[in-house]
Amino acid sequence: MIKPTSSVRSLLTVASLLALAACSKSAPPPPPAPQVTVALPLQRDIVDWDEYVGRFEAIQDVELRPRVSGTIEKVLFANGQRVRAGEALFTIDPRPYAATLAQARAQVAKAQAALTNARSELARADKLLAAQAISKEEYETKLAAVRSGQADLGAANANVTTAQLNLSFTTVRSPITGIVSDRRVSKGNYATDATTVLTRVVSTDPIWFSFDGAESFYLKYLRQAKAGERGSSRNTPNPVEVQLADESGYRWHGRMEFVDNAVDPNSGTIRAHAVISNPDGFLTPGLFGRARLLGSGTYHAMLVPDEAVVTDQTRKLVYVVGKDGKAVQRPVETGPQVEGLRVIKTGLAASEHVVIEGITTLQPGMAVKAVLTKMKPRAANTAPTSQPDMAPPASDATAK
Repeated sequence: MIKPTSSVRSLLTVASLLALAACSKSAPPPPPAPQVTVALPLQRDIVDWDEYVGRFEAIQDVELRPRVSGTIEKVLFANGQRVRAGEALFTIDPRPYAATLAQARAQVAKAQAALTNARSELARADKLLAAQAISKEEYETKLAAVRSGQADLGAANANVTTAQLNLSFTTVRSPITGIVSDRRVSKGNYATDATTVLTRVVSTDPIWFSFDGAESFYLKYLRQAKAGERGSSRNTPNPVEVQLADESGYRWHGRMEFVDNAVDPNSGTIRAHAVISNPDGFLTPGLFGRARLLGSGTYHAMLVPDEAVVTDQTRKLVYVVGKDGKAVQRPVETGPQVEGLRVIKTGLAASEHVVIEGITTLQPGMAVKAVLTKMKPRAANTAPTSQPDMAPPASDATAK
């Protein structure tokens, strides 16, 4: 028997030791489950608001022109002042029209005298005809003279009425209550009836907020009205709230009053306006504003933070943790923001624990360590402004 040399024995010893060391190692422990924060979604009854951009317009806008021609004698207002309906603004030289009125009244007196004389002659002709002292033809001539006198008197009275009107028109009055612009003529200028622009008067209370609505929103409203979810603004005073350019909230409140009868084929929009109360005259025609119009009926929805919603191509998803401690994806339909949280219209139950922190490390079906917290509103009950690019998603919403 051949005995191994010392070098061979050393190699065998090292190999045995390595084999024993390899056998003594155990498999590495699995990584710990990631920790995530979960919460029950807030529940709210939601009303959507759709946002529009528009401008304020005067309900009554009058370009004032004279109804008689003449020389401007007086300007009775200060540029830009408030005026009431019927308030005198200009005086046109009334003397020619006063003379015409006097002449017309004289014509009335003349016609009245002629008629009185014709009636006297007719009365005598009646007696003579009864005594057969005049012919039938002569009597009828007297009768025709009376009728002609009556017609002349009526014409003369009409001329008096016309002259009185023209004389009254020499005082140009504001037809509406509102704010007058600057005067376009001065004392001594000649004004031509129905031609010369004297000034402009616009009403301010109430005032219109006019805007153009997209065809897609219009279709949405039609379908909601048909389903009984929201009345059409053609016959329902749906609420409108308006925000001015330097305001952060919707301070001005009104109601829908008009929707046009056709969609503009060039722009794909339809004209509409709301009426806004403006008792102190703060709102001025031409001002820019953002309006939000009631865009839905009341519906129940869940609220979660924006960061809890992830996007998978065209889908919106949230992670929920089931009773088995594993993360599961839920496809959801999102809506606008309310109280600083995102509206979830469908896809999420009120009893499900939604992952609101630690989402970046999650995979569907992954076991997690869930830490429960309470969902809280992040803002007041009003939605921030946004610019929707299509319907039906609303730009704003509020909780009922």
